[in-house]
Amino acid sequence: MNKKLLFVLACCFSLAAVAQDFTEADARGIIETFFEGFHKGDTTLMKSVMLKDVDLNTAYTAPNGEKRLARGSVDRLLEGIANRPPEQVWKEEILSYKVQIDGDLAHVWTPYRFYVNGQFLHCGANSFTLVQTQDGWKIHHLIDSRRKGDCNTED
Repeated sequence: MNKKLLFVLACCFSLAAVAQDFTEADARGIIETFFEGFHKGDTTLMKSVMLKDVDLNTAYTAPNGEKRLARGSVDRLLEGIANRPPEQVWKEEILSYKVQIDGDLAHVWTPYRFYVNGQFLHCGANSFTLVQTQDGWKIHHLIDSRRKGDCNTED
């Protein structure tokens, strides 16, 4: 009797583990939801896939050649998106997705090109760190690179 009970419990736990597998498609879906909100100016949609205290950074080279890392504010990012004039269209074109997953941690690399009102502004790559929380998978960290030249590669 104990062996049968253990077998049934093991099967239940195995099914639960399979049902909770996080896939590359799931990770990509989170990033697509983030950018859907970004493009529509829907900060509520963006927040649905982000931790409240997302860590934001940008790596870039200043005009004088100095390498810089700028720390961003998620509140300022969301405020800028919410207050964007309706005639101003932002489009971040994602060129590809590279996803790595290990347990409760995932990394998504997305080279991009950024346009304002159809005019090219800059290119680079986004690096998203996702973590599994009690509320599901969320974006914990986002760092991007930005450059105006050498944009013909997908990083």
